[in-house]
Amino acid sequence: MTAQIDRRSLLLTGSLGLGAFAVPGFAQSPNVTQTRGFTHSVASGEPGSDTMLLWTRYVPATGDTAELRAEIAETPDFARIVSGGAQITGAWRDFTAKITVDNLKPGTRYHYRFVAPDGTFSPVGTTKTLPVGPVERFRTVTFSCSNMPYGYFNAYAHAAARDDIDLAIHLGDYFYEYETGDYPAVKDQVAGRVPLPTTELLHLADYRLRYGSYRSDPDLMALHARHPMIVQWDDHESSNDSWEGGAQNHQPNEGDWNARRAASITAYREWMPVSDEPWKAYEIGTLATLFRTETRLLARTKQPDVALLFASTDPTAALKAFRDGAWMDPGVTMMGSQQESWLAHAMAGSVKQGQQWQVVGFGTIMGQTVMPAEAMSWLSPDSPERARGYLLAGVAAAKVGLPFNYDNWGGYPAARARFLRKAQGLGANLVVLSGDSHNAWAYDLGQDGKPVGVEFAGHAVTSPGYEAASRTDPKIVAAALVRANPELKWCDTSRRGYMAMTLTPATVSNDWIMVDTIKAKSSAGRVGHSATVHRGRNIMA
Repeated sequence: MTAQIDRRSLLLTGSLGLGAFAVPGFAQSPNVTQTRGFTHSVASGEPGSDTMLLWTRYVPATGDTAELRAEIAETPDFARIVSGGAQITGAWRDFTAKITVDNLKPGTRYHYRFVAPDGTFSPVGTTKTLPVGPVERFRTVTFSCSNMPYGYFNAYAHAAARDDIDLAIHLGDYFYEYETGDYPAVKDQVAGRVPLPTTELLHLADYRLRYGSYRSDPDLMALHARHPMIVQWDDHESSNDSWEGGAQNHQPNEGDWNARRAASITAYREWMPVSDEPWKAYEIGTLATLFRTETRLLARTKQPDVALLFASTDPTAALKAFRDGAWMDPGVTMMGSQQESWLAHAMAGSVKQGQQWQVVGFGTIMGQTVMPAEAMSWLSPDSPERARGYLLAGVAAAKVGLPFNYDNWGGYPAARARFLRKAQGLGANLVVLSGDSHNAWAYDLGQDGKPVGVEFAGHAVTSPGYEAASRTDPKIVAAALVRANPELKWCDTSRRGYMAMTLTPATVSNDWIMVDTIKAKSSAGRVGHSATVHRGRNIMA
C-alpha cells in the first residue's frame, strides 16, 4: 500500500523534512522510518588517488540546522582517524551533506562514518581510492535504468555482496519521473514498490521526495555503502527524452522547462555522491582514464522528429531527403562544443601520458543499429499500437539506411563521427560504456571503414526490454538484430542485471550479469555473456 502525501504541504516546506518520514508506507526499510537522525545511510563517490567525496542525510530532532563531521579510517573500529571534515546542513539542501576528505592513500579500502551533533553515528560505509602507477587489474560494475515499480533491485544486491569490485558506475535513469500507473501501468507494478510522490515530478519537492523514496531501498543503500560510485544522469532524472530546451514528457501546461530542469539538477546534486562538475576525468593509475560525460540537459540538440516524415505523401522520399540533409547537420550535438573540446583534449592527454585504455561513459548507445525487416513478426497479438508503430517506422527507416532510435547517438551522426574520428586519430584504445536501452549489447565501433573501439552497453536493473511487447523467442530476436547490424556482435533483449568490467594492461573484458528474477527479492545471478578486447586491436576478440 502506498501512502498519499499532500502535495501542497511538500511545496510549502520545499523539502522532505521530518514529515515525509512520518508517513506510513514511505520507507522501504525499517532503518529509515525514524523521524530524525540519519535517514538514508551513507554513500561515496568522485574517487581520486588521495580524495573521496562522502555523502549522508541527517534530519535533527528540531528540524533545524546540524553540523555533521565525517570520519574515515583504515580499520572498522576507527581506532585511528586518518581524515575527515565537517559541513552544516539544513532544509535548504534537504538535510543532505557532501564532504570531500583528503590525504588518503592510493588504492586503499577505507571505512567511513558521520557523527551528528548529539554524538550519534551514521551507518559505516566502505570505499576505495583510485590507484597510482602500474595497475595489474581493476574491476568496475555498471548500472542503468532502475524503475522501482517494475521489480526489485536485485542487480544492486548482487553487486553489493561482491568483494572483488573497485568502483561502481551508474549511467543514468537512476529513477523515473512518471506518475503512478503511467510507466509501468498498474497491472505491471510489483506490490510494495510504488515510490512517492504518486504524481509526475515537476517541482523541486517532487524530485527530492522521489530520490528519498528510491534511496530508501535497502539494496540500493547497501550498494552505495559498499562501493564508491561515479554517477551521471540520463533523461528520467529530469523527464523522458530530455534535451537542452525541453523533453518529450514535458508539456506546456507543466510550467517552464528551465525551472523544471533546474529543480531536477538541484535535487540530483543534493542526493547523489557527485560533485557539481558537469563532466570529469578519473585516472586509474597508468591503466586507464575514465571519462564521465553529460549528454542530456546542458547542450543536447532536440532529437529529430522522424514521425513527421511518415505523414508526407511519399514517406520514402522524405526519409531519403532527411538522411541526406538534416540528419547529417553538424550543428546537431549531444555534448555541445565546450564538452566536445574538453573530451578531445582530455583523451589526447590520456593517450600522450601513456594511459593504456580510454573508457568513456555515455548515457545512450553509440553503436549503429537498424531495425531488421522481420521485426514485425516479433509482436504479440496484444502488443500496444505504440509498439507496432515503432517497429513499423524502424523497418521503413532501415530500408534507406536510417536507425530506429534518434534519442541515442543514432540521431546525432555528425557528432558521433567527430568523437570517433578524434579517438581514431589519437590512436586511443577506446572502450565506450552506455545504458538507456534496457537491453544488453556489444558493438565494434567503426568510422570511415576502420575500427575505433568497442562498446559495452548495459541492460536495465529493472526496466523492461523487447520482451515486454514480444512473445518471440529472445534468441530469434537477438540473431536478427546481429544479422542486420555489422557493428553489433551480440545482444540480449530479455534479461535484467548489470555489467562487470575487468581492465588489465593487455585486455578489457566485460561480463553481462543476469539476475534470476526481479519480481521477488533474490541476490542470485550469473554471467550471461562475456566479451574481450585486446589492447591495440579496437575490436572484440
